Amino acid sequence: MPVKQAEFFVSNSDPAKCPKPDRPEYAFIGRSNVGKSSLINMLTGRTSLAKISGKPGKTQLINHFVIDNEWYLVDLPGYGYAQVSKTDREKFAALIDGYLTGRPNLLCIFVLVDSRIEPQKIDLDFMYNLGEKGLPFVIVFTKTEKLGPAKLQATLDTYRAKLLEYWEEAPQIFVTSAVTAAGREEILSFIRPLNQAYKKK
Repeated sequence: MPVKQAEFFVSNSDPAKCPKPDRPEYAFIGRSNVGKSSLINMLTGRTSLAKISGKPGKTQLINHFVIDNEWYLVDLPGYGYAQVSKTDREKFAALIDGYLTGRPNLLCIFVLVDSRIEPQKIDLDFMYNLGEKGLPFVIVFTKTEKLGPAKLQATLDTYRAKLLEYWEEAPQIFVTSAVTAAGREEILSFIRPLNQAYKKK
C-alpha cells in the first residue's frame, strides 16, 4: 500500500523541542550526498517533500514529516561533513546523538549507504555506536540502479562480511533506488507491523 499523505511538520535544532512522542517514528540518516532526500521522496511518492541539493551537508536540522497522520518520518543531518569546521561537526554530532538517544518513540533508524562505495569506516563506526547504545537500525543501500546485478551482489556480500566482523548476525539490509523505486514496498512493509505493534502498547 503506498503512502497516501505526507506533509512537512516541523524543523528544529534542539532535540528537546521535537514533536510530542505520540506516534511511532523512523529516522533516516547517512553520510552527506548519500541520496537521502531522493529516497524519502521516493518512499512517500512526493517529488519535493524533502529538498534535494547538489551541495552535500544541506540538511542541518531535525526535519519531521507526518505520514498518513499515523507516523513520523525524520530527516536527520548527515554525518561526516568534510567541508565544515570541527566545531560545526561536533555540533551536528551532538544534535544527532541527542535526538537518537532521547526519542522513546523512535522505532528504527535507517542508515543509508551508497552502494557504489566500498565499506567506509565512518559508516561502520556509526552503526557500531548505534549497536553499543542498543538503538535498533537497518541498512539501506542507495543508488543501486547504477550497478549491474553481479556488481550489486558482490557489494552486498562484501558489506555483510564486513558487518559480521562486528556482529554475530548482520543487520537487515534494504536495496533501494530512488530512480526505479526499488525497495519502496519492502521498507513500507517493514514499517507497517511496527506501527501496528506500537498502537497496541
